[in-house]
Amino acid sequence: MYKSLVRSLLFHFDPEWVHHFTFKSLRNFGKVPGLSAFLRNKFQLNDPRLEREVFGIKFKNPVGLAAGFDKDAKLYKELDDLGFGFIEIGTVTPRPQPGNEKKRLFRLKKDEAIINRMGFNNDGVEAAVKRLRANKNVIIGGNIGKNKITPNEKAVEDYKICFEALFDYVDYFVVNVSSPNTPNLRELQDKEPLTNLLNSLQQLNSAKSKQKPILLKIAPDLTDSQLLDIIDIVKETKIAGVIATNTTISREGLTSENKNETGGLSGKPLKDRATEVIRFLSEKSNKAFPIIGVGGIHSPEDALEKLDAGASLVQLYTGFIYEGPGLIKKINKAILGKNSE
Repeated sequence: MYKSLVRSLLFHFDPEWVHHFTFKSLRNFGKVPGLSAFLRNKFQLNDPRLEREVFGIKFKNPVGLAAGFDKDAKLYKELDDLGFGFIEIGTVTPRPQPGNEKKRLFRLKKDEAIINRMGFNNDGVEAAVKRLRANKNVIIGGNIGKNKITPNEKAVEDYKICFEALFDYVDYFVVNVSSPNTPNLRELQDKEPLTNLLNSLQQLNSAKSKQKPILLKIAPDLTDSQLLDIIDIVKETKIAGVIATNTTISREGLTSENKNETGGLSGKPLKDRATEVIRFLSEKSNKAFPIIGVGGIHSPEDALEKLDAGASLVQLYTGFIYEGPGLIKKINKAILGKNSE
């Protein structure tokens, strides 16, 4: 029903408009008495065999929502009703910023993909904190970044501001230095600045009475040599793990008319490369740290492939948009089926 009716209707409209329309609709539906319970009954699959304990957090299931969808923590409760095991908000920055000029979000229907150049548009970290104060039991990841106007040599301060502000309201952190849509941001993935950034956050973390896991989100476009650097950096800084991967700047094999738009590509074309990165990190590190696998998951088989490659958890974004909320339950059913083999 979703693909044949809902998606076919929504895909006639501008994708960013549809995003905001969907948010408003879900928030309004959530106010209808009994609807939240209806959604939980339809979409959630609660089974203790799905539970996972990763970097000290107990997840009710291993299928999460990737950052970028609920940037400002406006819809995490409603999204939790749809069956996700955890919700990652952001990317948030210290100060509000509008992001890049519109039009900045493009569907590639033939490739079942999306190109975005949003540019960390968000209401700022304090607005996210205000909304997260109402959270009761949804596992939240806080994806943090720097403001566009902040030069790279001062980027650490932006990440520290976000870390301190969110610390009491999220369960884990994600350091985003891999988005292609903020000028020069990916330069922070180089070994020296990245080590400095992560060590700075770990110093803040170690001063807390109870530390929070810090993860690093990396680009799929890194070379093998750079991925080996990532393994060394994780070991040196003692962060909790890696999210592999963010969007790609590659356009290889695309056939859709929007294929040459600038920005980060997500969806099916990213599937194989994201899996390759997961497998490389897992094997070369001898499974030394947890990996959250994201990129091109449009089916239960795609998710199982990521888990088999070495991921401990998976996240959806573009697959959620193309396949609908039913995909979460299908993946969890497939995981249960594989566990029973």
